[in-house]
Amino acid sequence: MNQINKQNAGRLTQVWSNPLPPGTIEIIPIVHDGVMYLVAPSQENGAARTAVQALDATNGQIIWEYKRPAGGPSRAKTLAIFEDLILFAAPDGFVVGLDARTGQLRWETKTSGSLTAGTIVFGDKVLSGRSCTAGGRVDCYIVAHDARTGKEVWRFYTVASSDDPAGDASWGGTPEAVRAASPWGLGGSYDPVRKTTYWGVANPTPYTRAARHGGNVEAVSKTAPADLYSNSTVALNMDTGKLSWYYQHLPGDDWDQDYTNERILLRTKVNPDPRFVKWINPDIPRNQERDIVVNVGEGGGLFALDRTSGQFLWANPFPYDDPNFLISNIDVKTGKTTINWDVVLKQPGERHVICAYNTKSYWPMSYHPGKNSLYVPYVDNCLDMTRANGTQTERRTGVRRPGSDPEKFGGIAKINMATGEIQRLYEGRAPGNGATLVTAGDVVFWGDLNQKFRAFDADTGKILWETTLGGPIQNSTITYRVNGRQYVAVVTGLGAITANLFSQAGINPQRNNAIHAFALGN
Repeated sequence: MNQINKQNAGRLTQVWSNPLPPGTIEIIPIVHDGVMYLVAPSQENGAARTAVQALDATNGQIIWEYKRPAGGPSRAKTLAIFEDLILFAAPDGFVVGLDARTGQLRWETKTSGSLTAGTIVFGDKVLSGRSCTAGGRVDCYIVAHDARTGKEVWRFYTVASSDDPAGDASWGGTPEAVRAASPWGLGGSYDPVRKTTYWGVANPTPYTRAARHGGNVEAVSKTAPADLYSNSTVALNMDTGKLSWYYQHLPGDDWDQDYTNERILLRTKVNPDPRFVKWINPDIPRNQERDIVVNVGEGGGLFALDRTSGQFLWANPFPYDDPNFLISNIDVKTGKTTINWDVVLKQPGERHVICAYNTKSYWPMSYHPGKNSLYVPYVDNCLDMTRANGTQTERRTGVRRPGSDPEKFGGIAKINMATGEIQRLYEGRAPGNGATLVTAGDVVFWGDLNQKFRAFDADTGKILWETTLGGPIQNSTITYRVNGRQYVAVVTGLGAITANLFSQAGINPQRNNAIHAFALGN
């Protein structure tokens, strides 16, 4: 949509706003036929609950609300729509189908684990991911259900079993039952030509190598594979859920650095420039058009892989290269990554600073096909971590990258996907947990934790418009059209990864949950 563009974005005005109850909120709303659907916090007799709301997308008026009778607050990132159903991942472990017109329950199917990823529909299947705790491999899976009936079609366990010889060996003898690595973050992507869905898997748990492997940090390899399929991209056959290929971004994680969030699918000429890109496969044909899958990890690092085979094409430290970066090397011919052993917590009480940390988590990046560029929100953040020692528990806190500029703590990077060149489109003191949204009007929308919501020129980063809202800008920014008018909507409130960033940036914003919608004024 390009009704809102670089020439007129300065005329944006708020057209409606709805307050939402207090509580954790990480949802990306969806809009269909003029109705907006979202997951919101709720209360029931003083207990935290979750609701699904349907709103008139032109004025914010509530059409219906479905309150989940059980479970606590939801960390679901997405809702899905299929025919006349709204598909919801409930916090009590059920995948739920609601009537899109009335909010009435049509079906529900019990799964397990905590359904933090939300739902996403590909074809006639609804897929969901979940978190799973240490000792809980049984809950570590991606599952597909029939979108009409809720019947389970397939599930893929994101932790290797004893029936998978190579994957089993990668756990260094850790019993199958206590292995864990979850698909808790943003849901997967789908390639209808290849009938393949691409998902990210999080770190193995417990967080440290020592805790997972009986105190022996060398029980698993320093080079991939280790603790499969943690911190990997997995490509699954959409009909069967069978693994087509995997690529491990970080082997044997020691610090809780997830690679579980969105995978961007795009077609580009592959011509990474060694002036900008650290690791390049020398065997790839230059300037060849390829279908690729791209991701950025919580701990940093941008990876480009071939979509058909998983072949490593190129990768770069992100947002910055640093001696404490969590990956020390990538074998550019095989793509095998090696963990930075210098910052692994090898002894009780050992302390290191590891970069990066929560640099880009569940707040999505966006892609502009006309500019062949990713717009990636990031925080220039590192982890100060001390391994447990006797009665002293593990300590971990976010810190600024050593030597970094506190006035450039958060920002947006524009990355050319042919060459890998990074342009710092915007940098500021306040970090963000907000998605970037880039539109056909060549406008980038992004908000920070200090309540500022802005529109930027997608080429230069010039601020075209800004407003101050009543809370930190949270996960989502969306655009939609109703009756010929383009709107932009954004959620404010608190997600799970915020408090430490407030103190690091020296900000103390209001904490109000709400959804706001904007359109062009006169």
